Amino acid sequence: MFNTTLLATDLPSKADGLDKLQLFLQQLIEWGVNAGGRILGAILIFVIGRFIISFLNRLVAKIMVRRHFDPSVQSFVRSLVNILLTILLIIAVVSKLGVETTSFAALLASAGVAVGMALSGNLQNFAGGLIVLLLRPYKVGDLIESQGVIGTVNEIQIFHTILVTADNRAIYIPNGSLSSSTVINYSRRDTRRVEWIVGVEYGEDLAKVECVVRELIAADQRILTTPEPFVALHALDSSSVNVVIRVWVDAANYWDVYFDTNKAIYNTFNREGIGFPFPQLTVHQG
Repeated sequence: MFNTTLLATDLPSKADGLDKLQLFLQQLIEWGVNAGGRILGAILIFVIGRFIISFLNRLVAKIMVRRHFDPSVQSFVRSLVNILLTILLIIAVVSKLGVETTSFAALLASAGVAVGMALSGNLQNFAGGLIVLLLRPYKVGDLIESQGVIGTVNEIQIFHTILVTADNRAIYIPNGSLSSSTVINYSRRDTRRVEWIVGVEYGEDLAKVECVVRELIAADQRILTTPEPFVALHALDSSSVNVVIRVWVDAANYWDVYFDTNKAIYNTFNREGIGFPFPQLTVHQG
């Protein structure tokens, strides 16, 4: 009798426990289904969004090419559009996951203030990029020198300008530094002046040296006749008489003319018997 009564009293408690467990499992399954749906939706939004961003980036690039936008503006706008669209995509994915966009926006704004203070240099670089595009001290394809680096401008991004050096190194220079420091643009002008300082031995006939040099200059069709080439005595050095030669060429021919003329001067002076000096020390014994 005792056992029968005990079993009877235990049955309701066990049934309640089973009901609670079943309810918990049902809620867990519903939550899993809902969460799975949101996660799947977020994944689809991300994949489709990346495809749309890629398509819009290509579309913007084609429009700018057709309208003949400056390459500097093209690279800057592509970088800016890609970042803005990516931010919008992240907001859409977070919203699909169930996070309140208003709360997320407030959190993003607060984080933006903190990140902005931490990354004030990048904000300066962004402003510098805008200044570069507006004032255009250089553009894509120009050969420039700044921050101790010489290279061709390959791309102007929202935070950095990418230079490619003569030995094919890519150098990233912050736009803020370029917009607030000295920039030497070797490609801005159509023509450039090439200068050589050539030393000859004391006792050489300077009239002959000048005549030989002018013949060399006249023989090179890349050297411009206007402004007129300049040849003159530059200095009386300790062991040489220095002659300065200055000519004007198209900017694209600068280095070719420089190196070719070096070679021509050396060969011609040797053939004409014009001696090149070397350091000498004369000791007088008393």
